[in-house]
Amino acid sequence: MPSRTLETWPHGAIMLDAEHTRFALWAPDAFYVSVEFEEGKSVAMLPQADGWFVVQLQCPPGTRYRYSIDGEQDVPDPASRAQATDVHGFSVVVDPLAYQWRHSHWQGRPWHEAVIYELHVGVLGGYAEVEKHLPRLAELGVTAIELMPIAQFPGERNWGYDGVLPYAPQSSYGSPEQLKQLIDSAHHHGLAVILDVVYNHFGPDGNYLGTYAKGFFREDVHTPWGAGIDFDRRKVRDFFIDNALMWLLEYRFDGLRLDAVHAINDPGFLEELAERVRLQVDEGRHVWLVLENEFNQASLLERGFDAQWNDDGHNALHVLLTGETDAYYTDFAEDPTGKLARCLSEGFIYQGHTTRHGHSRGEPSGHLPPSAFVLFLQNHDQIGNRALGERLHQLCSPQALSAATTLLLMSPMIPLMFMGDEVNAEEPFLFFTDHHGELAEAVREGRRNEFADFAAFSDPERRARIPDPNALQTFRRSAPALADCSDSQLYRHLLSLRHQHIVPHLPGSVALGAQVLAEGVVTARWRLGNGSLLQIDLNLSADSLNYPAAEHLLFVTQESGAEHLAPFSARVSLTHSPVGEHP
Repeated sequence: MPSRTLETWPHGAIMLDAEHTRFALWAPDAFYVSVEFEEGKSVAMLPQADGWFVVQLQCPPGTRYRYSIDGEQDVPDPASRAQATDVHGFSVVVDPLAYQWRHSHWQGRPWHEAVIYELHVGVLGGYAEVEKHLPRLAELGVTAIELMPIAQFPGERNWGYDGVLPYAPQSSYGSPEQLKQLIDSAHHHGLAVILDVVYNHFGPDGNYLGTYAKGFFREDVHTPWGAGIDFDRRKVRDFFIDNALMWLLEYRFDGLRLDAVHAINDPGFLEELAERVRLQVDEGRHVWLVLENEFNQASLLERGFDAQWNDDGHNALHVLLTGETDAYYTDFAEDPTGKLARCLSEGFIYQGHTTRHGHSRGEPSGHLPPSAFVLFLQNHDQIGNRALGERLHQLCSPQALSAATTLLLMSPMIPLMFMGDEVNAEEPFLFFTDHHGELAEAVREGRRNEFADFAAFSDPERRARIPDPNALQTFRRSAPALADCSDSQLYRHLLSLRHQHIVPHLPGSVALGAQVLAEGVVTARWRLGNGSLLQIDLNLSADSLNYPAAEHLLFVTQESGAEHLAPFSARVSLTHSPVGEHP
């Protein structure tokens, strides 16, 4: 594994004291690099070993600068800590110590306490506006908010996965200090804050690395977004690992969700990132590392990562709730009830099983604890990657959704909800960008062509009605109305039960298996860490079923009882074992 050497500098503009800043750019394909300041001053950077250009200057925070490559091209700092405007403009020197933390004693929360609420900062109005929602979410029973990516992207609006300056918080959302205030306020309310980070690719507009640091990429490895990033290079590894450490140490985020790591093609990088995070975070502080990984690599969840988003569980539940079997749901169309039972019993559904494309996917996961899996009914992908952005309550019966929500919030897996779930928000969450010219047209057409495999959009005329991602109205329509919380009673009650009866005993929990009782009907059991038995009976069919509950009935939906499981219902029961005895 490559190690850091004296010839490897921290990327970007690093303040050495209140008045002095060191600028470092890795530009192995450049002959000459200078720092250009907004007021017109230009200073040559000194070439160092292995493609580095470095200079130390008297330069206070707030200074606007950019780099000139060979006197021919002006570019932003790829490790810019803030942008004055957009990705093409001047970078800004940032003092990492300027913000005075009010809750510096905060040590985070243990992973088993996580109840995650994913949100998009932009549609909620920026960092300061998100802060206003914190008391409501804490009262609801949420213990962590997860921000969709905030790395600086082109334009004013974007999901965040087109970011090109990973160190710079999106300027249209607010300043770095406002972001820190959001995190500080979350800690005041007992909420952890997770950041979604994208280390598998850069966006299509505003990334200049390929012009002066071609070695950042590998032309022999391709991803859906172009040439793969060369994580074998020490400079590249440090660029991303230092970024992760910046968010966790300087901004005091409580965790990271790593987007689509199956596109990174270098498990060694992921293991090193986790190792360095665990080494550099203060002892006693809880920091969470969560993966999105289509490959279902259970082995990574034993190497420094806490959990993985369980798309398998979502997909099986979605098929059962909606009957949809188009596109990727095809892999869950056959025996979705059995697949859900496997999820509840073993975590992943695909553990080396063959997909519709004939490929083996996944690794055995039954040995992992239930908390190694993040379960959800909706998230940004599962709503926003629908052509019209419909939410789940618009696709299935309210009774079935209540039953599935009970499973989500009461199982020993870690629950995640998407903004608006708790109030059955009517607003869609659409895919939106702010591209222009040919790129805007390519994104618009690419978006519509994505749905050619869906029966409802096989007709080109129907695909033409899919909202234009670049239209301002597409963005505006995606903002959920969250002021009215009258529909949150189910979430509030279930989360109260979870925190009282389940969360304290999650450490040491193990799955005891799940059984298919009928089509659409499963029962699953877990032994909690204190020896008690948790049982969830779920009926997503239109038929009732006689099946006994366990000893202590905690919660039921519909008209279910101790012996009767009603259609579209769920039942949660808990059997307490005497000390020293296990069911």
